[in-house]
Amino acid sequence: MNMDVPAVFIDLSLEEQAVELRVYFKSLGAEISEEKSPKGIEDDLHKIIGVCDTCFKEGNEYEIESVLNAIVSILVLIPLERAENLILAFSEKLTKAKGVKLGNITLRVLWLLFQSLDERCPMRYHVYYHLIQIAKQVDQVRCVYRGIDHLKQLFALCPLSIEQRQKLLRLLHEVLLSCKESDLAAKVMIELLGTYTTENASHAREDAQRCIMAALADPNTFLLDPLMSLKPVRFLEGELIHDLLTVFVSAKLSDYIKFYNEHKEFVHSMGLDHEANLKKMRLLTFMQLAEGAAEMKFETITSELQIKEEEVEAFVIDVLKTKLVRARMDQSSKKVHISSTMHRTFGEAQWEQLRDRLRNWKYNLARVHQAMTTVVNAPASQTLVM
Repeated sequence: MNMDVPAVFIDLSLEEQAVELRVYFKSLGAEISEEKSPKGIEDDLHKIIGVCDTCFKEGNEYEIESVLNAIVSILVLIPLERAENLILAFSEKLTKAKGVKLGNITLRVLWLLFQSLDERCPMRYHVYYHLIQIAKQVDQVRCVYRGIDHLKQLFALCPLSIEQRQKLLRLLHEVLLSCKESDLAAKVMIELLGTYTTENASHAREDAQRCIMAALADPNTFLLDPLMSLKPVRFLEGELIHDLLTVFVSAKLSDYIKFYNEHKEFVHSMGLDHEANLKKMRLLTFMQLAEGAAEMKFETITSELQIKEEEVEAFVIDVLKTKLVRARMDQSSKKVHISSTMHRTFGEAQWEQLRDRLRNWKYNLARVHQAMTTVVNAPASQTLVM
């Protein structure tokens, strides 16, 4: 969807534009006078915005967008202190458009309004918030949100308050999940939890729980260890939700089954699918078993993952699809040969392993350098003449 919409410039005074809009909406059957208001352009625009949704039912796509853009062209020329309520009313009106066609139109119009406002204008936050709501309706969130860095750039000259950031990030998380953008949603939730400090982490209970549940339920999220370091998540230590996260971070399938048997009602009350949990825990358990192993017998897989031998091949294929493990199957010897695997957690043991590998690499590189230096510095009589 192309969001590069040019600004609208009309060679008429604001009052004349308002009168033309009044006449237009009156022709569509809207309850509005054709005469301009004696109270001024703000009252004119207030009444026009009140009936602007009349055009949603009439006219073609081009006419609807042109009329709404004409409203934008007036809005951005009114001094901000007199336009704030008008901008809010217009934004709210556009979010009520129904259907994909109207949704795409209102998305472009509201994006035009957002871009037309000065980058230091505090109303940009409110317009953007409504933009995200419309983007959800038409599954076009990537048109207005491209990542956390992009979001920060949008409000670089007019920083949001903590409350505004949290409210916007919550909405973004909800919208991204509904649009099946789970990777972006996870980053947004981590950003949201990062807005809390040690002092107010206890106030983030609902956000932390939502973050954990979304991560556990997402079939494409396997690396959950980073959540454990977030202050609001740490505040949940000792509660069942934290215990369940710990199982997914570092425990095996058998541990999850034990947890489920003891807390079935809790798992279901959280809206989690037990069968989906089993599938994810089998993948995570295989990753853990594969760490440091060059090969794995089918017998080990069937025992640890509680599946039948005839299910092993399909399971390994599912593992390879995640791209977290590189391996190949040897059906004749009933083994899986493992090339590499992603670590589920990266703690002290993993750092020590990385340190040892880097030391070995440094030592081997030094030996190669020494050997090459010896060759370069060897007397010409000792070199071979071809």
